[in-house]
Amino acid sequence: MKTFIFIHGSWHGSWNWHRVVPILEQLGHRAIAIDLPGMGRDKTPIQEVRLQTSVDAVCKVVDAQEGKVILVGHSKNGIVISQVAEYRPQKIEKLVYLAAYLIPNGKTQREYSMQDTAGVLKPYVQVHADVNATTLDPAIYREGLYADCDENIVQLANVLLSAEPIETGTTPLQLSDENFGSVPRVYIECTLDKAVTPFIQQKMYTELPCEKVYQMETSHSPFFSKPQELVEILVGL
Repeated sequence: MKTFIFIHGSWHGSWNWHRVVPILEQLGHRAIAIDLPGMGRDKTPIQEVRLQTSVDAVCKVVDAQEGKVILVGHSKNGIVISQVAEYRPQKIEKLVYLAAYLIPNGKTQREYSMQDTAGVLKPYVQVHADVNATTLDPAIYREGLYADCDENIVQLANVLLSAEPIETGTTPLQLSDENFGSVPRVYIECTLDKAVTPFIQQKMYTELPCEKVYQMETSHSPFFSKPQELVEILVGL
């Protein structure tokens, strides 16, 4: 039995994983999906959220588990699982980056996002300076996030997507070879992704090589469109 901890991406929450968790549990594994601070059902004021806030929240969940865990990070919050690995290398069996930002020491998620000029989301990101956060225009949900998902996922997103803290993406990661570098990592590339495009995914896992790279022919959200295939990859790790 393995313990998987799932970390959602920008604007999302633990509901991302509602099709994946039951499949893993039926196979005898533990699967824990959390809401990062200020996201989903977590009531932390969004303007108070820093990268360290999110990292501390995940570390708390990791510390509560017996034995090692597999951390799965989606999209922007690949940065979170990287920083958690720096603090808890002995507790993490493997890091899984699902179309996620795999960023070197001293760099920020924003630096890499800005290189991804073919991504379709940026014109639809709305900045709310009063709370140092962004929201995403629903007009881009289907094309940018759920192109191969059924319509009820888009409808869920219309209700459940929330604000995203800006500061987490502008804070440089602090990683070392001794800690972060000692944790095995794999990458799952989404080859039809228009949010984090294959160009930037490939650039990241080339700069920071992984022990294995998997490809899924999906858009940005394979946990909705191909949950069984995703689980097969996860349990095969």
